[in-house]
Amino acid sequence: MLKIGISGFGKIGQIRANEIFKNENTILKAIFDINKPSNIDDEIVFCTSFDELLTKDIDAVFICTFNNVLAEYTTKALKAGKHVFCEKPPARTSEELKSVIETEKNTNLILKYGFNHRYHYSVMEAKKIIDSGSMGKLLWLRGVYGKAGSIDYDKNWRNYREYSGGGILIDQGIHMLDLMRYFSNQDFVHINSFITNSYWNIEAEDNAFAIMQSNEKVTAMLHSSATQWKHKFLLEMCFEEGYINLDGILSGTRSYAPEKLIIGRREFEDITFAMGKPKETTIWFENDDSWKLEIDEFINAIKGHSTIQNGTSKDAFETLKLVERIYENSGFYSDK
Repeated sequence: MLKIGISGFGKIGQIRANEIFKNENTILKAIFDINKPSNIDDEIVFCTSFDELLTKDIDAVFICTFNNVLAEYTTKALKAGKHVFCEKPPARTSEELKSVIETEKNTNLILKYGFNHRYHYSVMEAKKIIDSGSMGKLLWLRGVYGKAGSIDYDKNWRNYREYSGGGILIDQGIHMLDLMRYFSNQDFVHINSFITNSYWNIEAEDNAFAIMQSNEKVTAMLHSSATQWKHKFLLEMCFEEGYINLDGILSGTRSYAPEKLIIGRREFEDITFAMGKPKETTIWFENDDSWKLEIDEFINAIKGHSTIQNGTSKDAFETLKLVERIYENSGFYSDK
């Protein structure tokens, strides 16, 4: 039985705790948060600092805190001999993350980052189709990830760069960038971007627009928005033989639902009425086991049954570096 600690017991920390409770291979032993939660069992030790948490009898720690301490806490935990599951983004900057990776190299410990979207059933099915080669060469990708915001959106800690490192791009858009890299196996080296603050009274951005291209001429377009006024997730991918669209994604609130995978193939085109109306197959997904599957991979890697396939430190670094380059290209923060 693996003994687990959690740092940060907010919304995400509690989601992780629920999966730890349900996993037959794990037991939650201790948590650290700024305030002691009222909804924890007496058997779970409450710690008043991260350093105290690391002194407890735990094998692994889940880090679900503000972004400004993610790299520091991950490094400390690895040096203390603990396996680490850290939420995204892996750090505020790639420089912060480099110290983590250097520490990781000198251990035999498991480090995994929480890029949860890879574990949705629609994403996994799309990946199988792409890897089969049946759709041919990937030509381009176009992704929109937008949220409605909320009455108190401007008060959220994620919009204070000291704590978050950026705005909607590093918070939510990073998921779309991770999927674009995952599906394409491309490094996007040519970038044009616009980062704006269009509506919210915040120091960070509320919209990010980017067009990116790899050396292999695969082009990707991204719009990450906090002014969508409804929750929207859409990733379109066009191939030589057709297209794959990920439309919607299941979440706890179901506000991005339904989750659909749409597959269109070119072979049914002709020069008359069918032109531009290829045969489509739509697969609907009603269950989301992504939180469970993500933790299962982490636990199985600790037990030596498998390795980390998704959310490696290398993946995390490359995706965070892409976020940084989008920021840098826009010049939005250069005079701030």
